[in-house]
Amino acid sequence: MRRLLTYLRAYQRESVLAPLLKLAESLMDLLVPLVVAHIIDKGVAAGDEGVIWRSFVLLVVLAALGMAFSFAAQWMAAKASVGFATKLRQALFDHIQSLSYAELDTLGTNTLITRMTSDVNQIQNGLNLALRLLLRSPFIVFGAMIAAFAIDVPCALVFAVAIPLLALVVFGIMLRSIPLFTRVQAHLDQLLGLTRQNLTGVRVIRAFCKEQDEIDAFDRQNELLTRINEQVGRLSALMNPATYLIINLATIWLIRQGALRVEMGALTQGDVVALYNYMAQIVVELVKLASLIITINKALACARRVQDMLDVEPSLAYPASWEKEAPHTDEAVRFDHVGFSYATSGEAVLEDIDFVARRGQTIGIIGGTGSGKTTLVQLISRFYDATSGSVLVDGVDVRDYPAGTLVSKMGIVPQRSVLFEGTIRDNLLWGNEQATDGELMEALAIAQATEVVMGKEGQLDAHVEQGGQNLSGGQRQRLAIARALVRRPQILVLDDAASALDQATALALRQALATLPADTTTFIVSQRTSSVRDASQILVLDDGALVGVGTHAQLLERCPAYQETYYSQFPEERPRPQGPTTTQEVVS
Repeated sequence: MRRLLTYLRAYQRESVLAPLLKLAESLMDLLVPLVVAHIIDKGVAAGDEGVIWRSFVLLVVLAALGMAFSFAAQWMAAKASVGFATKLRQALFDHIQSLSYAELDTLGTNTLITRMTSDVNQIQNGLNLALRLLLRSPFIVFGAMIAAFAIDVPCALVFAVAIPLLALVVFGIMLRSIPLFTRVQAHLDQLLGLTRQNLTGVRVIRAFCKEQDEIDAFDRQNELLTRINEQVGRLSALMNPATYLIINLATIWLIRQGALRVEMGALTQGDVVALYNYMAQIVVELVKLASLIITINKALACARRVQDMLDVEPSLAYPASWEKEAPHTDEAVRFDHVGFSYATSGEAVLEDIDFVARRGQTIGIIGGTGSGKTTLVQLISRFYDATSGSVLVDGVDVRDYPAGTLVSKMGIVPQRSVLFEGTIRDNLLWGNEQATDGELMEALAIAQATEVVMGKEGQLDAHVEQGGQNLSGGQRQRLAIARALVRRPQILVLDDAASALDQATALALRQALATLPADTTTFIVSQRTSSVRDASQILVLDDGALVGVGTHAQLLERCPAYQETYYSQFPEERPRPQGPTTTQEVVS
């Protein structure tokens, strides 16, 4: 919690002035019953209209001052709370950007979105109310009690009894409700995840006529969230009746005792009215305090969730600077007996991967679903750190590169091509902000995306919807490849980047990639042997193990896993059996 308060430092003045101005407003309110008592005792009882009018003017002045203090406090509180939320949201976003894939996999997208939106908004609302009312309500309550003792000690004893009882009720309910608000936000995460899954997979849901099943699943989760909210609501709802019961009993006793004291001549009628007004002020402030406590409870629960997110340390550490001289080597990438396991699962995804990719080579990576192809190329860009062994790029361990230095050498096209809302030009310039239109068109030509751009109104300035929804899968893939090529990378990673392309376009793309500068090392991840057969070196993965390394011809001769894949895709080329043969598997 203290860490979150650091984002309030820029608004220290507003954070101090807002409650002080509210206290000044409260002081004006506390003076009103005394003025009213003076009107009754000195003006009405004595028939002195001068006292009445002078007191009336004083009441107007007190009201005007109170309003001015209130407006100023509201402005200060709003400025501080909105500014605090802005800084906190930015810090949270920046922190999420610093997390590695490992932390993002563990946390999940749903909770990240909830904490950046709903949780931060709850904290902002709680801070705003706290700055305005957290001191005001107790000040009114204890100020009213002090004023009551100043008027009449025997009658004021009811205040001394009622206020501790009220505090016991309020804080007891608060302590019970905070854990429940935390559960509410956790279930909100789950509901958001279910909603997000339905919205992103709506086409698949409709294709399999699963709309009703998904509606039922949403209803169950929504009903669970509703029950927890109702439980919190029932607990919070006890606050008003309980406080009103105590206050009303205290008021009844106060009026009875005051009447007796008036008959005895120890009190005036104005004093009794003042005491009653102070009790009424306490009622109003306790109603406000009850609402404030509920809001603050929600804010505290959300603050803990945000704090937990900020406490997550990135698992990837980067050196501040790199003063090493890069070794002179023709090795673009080396895997030195690399093993890897995801943090969420102890099972090894890659085991003892050992190979060298030299500058200018095209490396094909092939294997079945779940064989570890994508994980392997993600280790090159250090999206994850190897569990064992080491990955070297240009002869340097990837863990020795400062942040951003390694990925600046690379052009990466992930499995799922992601485009951002804007124009085609905006998306391509992600690869190189200084690229000219000529360089963009050159990259588009290699990626076989020229016709995509030329066929759009506005061409490079054609609008791209969020996620590239107004483009086909193949168009998105080609534009993603062009975006990577604009960077003129030393290492190009195409992770199944041609899966949505037809055979003719895929062939044209492979031929165009062959025209890249001679020192560009290309990794092509695919399940199609046709995509990797011309590679300088092909890596065959099977269940996380490297079961074959070599050219297409070598693997077709010696690697059973590659043979099985290739002949399943080109059955017409399978040699007819001519007798018993043996095949020796080569692993390097």
